[in-house]
This record gives sequence, structure tokens and C-alpha cells, in this order.
Amino acid sequence: MSLRLEPCSYEAAQYAVLRWHYSRSMPAGKMFRLGCWYEDTFWGVIIFSRSSNYRIGRPYGLEQTGVAELTRVALKRGHPFPVSRAVAIALRLLKKHNPGLRLVVSYADAQQGHVGKIYQAGNWAYVGQAGWATSIELLGRRWHRRSVKSRFGTSSIGWLRAHSDSTARAVGNPVKSKYLMPLDKVMRRQIAALLKPYPKRLPDRGTPDQQEQAV
Repeated sequence: MSLRLEPCSYEAAQYAVLRWHYSRSMPAGKMFRLGCWYEDTFWGVIIFSRSSNYRIGRPYGLEQTGVAELTRVALKRGHPFPVSRAVAIALRLLKKHNPGLRLVVSYADAQQGHVGKIYQAGNWAYVGQAGWATSIELLGRRWHRRSVKSRFGTSSIGWLRAHSDSTARAVGNPVKSKYLMPLDKVMRRQIAALLKPYPKRLPDRGTPDQQEQAV
């Protein structure tokens, strides 16, 4: 028997995410949940969500309702099928059930050691880094901004330089690699100018299977 994807319950999706996704958390808001079965065995879930960022579609001339975000790929380790194949089927079903959608966005979390293997295998468009985790170098060490604010009452670089460490500075690190999947030819042509070469593999921070499930 072949790989089969179909809509599944919230409970089934939650079961997969809590056990097989590194975040151990369900996305919030409206979702399109697809269970993955192979030879009648449940292997996990793929979830698309409406982004909480109402501006997500603006760079592409789209309203929020025209964009979905691939937020979870939670599959049991040892799955007998390529993740990229399951995602490709999921995209076709998403488009079929949501004809108004024109673009899917997803991110590979660099802080988890993810580079986006499944997107590269599926011919997604890589458009660069998104989201920045800002820390502060202060008193000879790197601090999270919240920790600085908790200790000093502020995370203002100017104040810190004047009252604590004249060399204090903010340090930003890219935390996610951003990928796009256009759902029609017009959108594909529209984003063509944004394409960048796929990023190279990051140093290993887990098993290859964990890296492939980077959503």
C-alpha cells in the first residue's frame, strides 16, 4: 500500500506533535491538519496554519488570507517514506481544500541546527534569513536581552555603556531560514527575483532524521 494523507482530528495531530516534534507544542489559530498513514499505520501529521503575523503576505502583494504557513511536520522516527514526498502530497491537498491560497511560507530553525533539507528536496524557494534573536555582550559575557533587563532594569545599550560597561553592544543572530512555495504560476514568477542559493548544511546538532523534520 502507498502513503496516504487525509484530514485528521486535533487530538491525532496533538498526539503526533507532543511525541515527535522538537517543539512539543501545537500551533495556535486556524489549522489544516493532515495525518500521514502508510500501510494503515499512523506515522504522524503535517500542519498548515494561518500566520499570526498579519503582514506575512504584504511583501508578495497578498492579504493574510492568501498565505498559509507550514508550521509542523511531526513524524515518528523510522517513517518508511521521504518527508519531502509527504509534504508534496500535503501541499496538493492544501491547495485543493483552500482554493484561495496562493503561497505557503515555512522556516527552518537555525538554532535547532536545521537548514531546510525537506524544502530543498521539494524545490521550495529559499529567500534568506528571517527573525533575529538579539543578545547583549556585557561584562565579558553574552546575555539574553531579558536577563539584562531583569538585572539592570533596562536593556538600553546607551544606559549600559554609561553605567555598567562602556563596551556593551547588541549582537543579532539569524534564527530561521525562510522558504516559500508558490501555489500558482503567477506567484512563482513574482517571487523569482527573490531566490537565493540554498544554504549549506549546518553543523550537526542531532540525527539526520531530526534535521529533516525541521518544521
